[in-house]
Amino acid sequence: MSTTEIPTVTLNNGVTMPRLGFGVFQVPDEETTAAVAAALAAGYRSIDTAAVYGNERGVGRALAESGVAREDLFVTTKVWNADQGYDATLRAFDASLDKLGLDRVDLYLIHWPAPALDRYADSWRALERLAAEGRVRAAGVSNFRPAHLTRLIERGGLVPAVNQVELHPGLQQAELRAFHAAHGIATEAWSPLAQGAVLADPAVVAIAERTGKSPAQVVLRWHLQLGNVVIPKSVTPARIRQNLDVFDFALTADDLAAIAASDRGLRTGPDPDLFD
Repeated sequence: MSTTEIPTVTLNNGVTMPRLGFGVFQVPDEETTAAVAAALAAGYRSIDTAAVYGNERGVGRALAESGVAREDLFVTTKVWNADQGYDATLRAFDASLDKLGLDRVDLYLIHWPAPALDRYADSWRALERLAAEGRVRAAGVSNFRPAHLTRLIERGGLVPAVNQVELHPGLQQAELRAFHAAHGIATEAWSPLAQGAVLADPAVVAIAERTGKSPAQVVLRWHLQLGNVVIPKSVTPARIRQNLDVFDFALTADDLAAIAASDRGLRTGPDPDLFD
């Protein structure tokens, strides 16, 4: 697949981001290099990692060995809860950059709001500084709810470019997506397949049978048609390639309505208001 066929979203600061990327959550560092190499060979150019994943070095090795030009890559990483706060976030960013072997990242995210710590506003000031210095091309957040986003927006500085949240047919986050749309924030979905929990959904299975696609491909296509950025994870080369093969079919209005009815508040991860 040609990487030029992967659609992009223009973020609120003018930076373009691929709407289909490759995630490495729960991939051990020693397996990450091969997985990212397979993804890059398949045509992915957006790679999503995080400090807490413990595999930034593995990502960096794959990027360095790939031969893909840096300007053609979009690399995301995240600051962990324990490193929140202005100075701590700046130190954590330097550590991530060193592990990745890069001089900048394309998107840097606050991983969780961790409201009990009450340090995410200070971390956001650090991200604003990194953006102003050009060390991050775009600054965003992850797992933030409207109240957390509003607190950042009302400061009058940068509006987060992205909010990466758990989102899949079982947890469609309609209210949050509407908030994002109203404030120019791109919606990015982690756990886009609900760790497989939505692949047996009757609506998804029926669409897969009709289109000749896999249930995972149907769900990824649903994300794209909703306007989400999506980052499926796999360590299997065939599955990595299959997850990219979602641009030769489209879901109908009836398909979208059927999947919309699958929303049941299913979380595979923590509640952002309680997790710190």
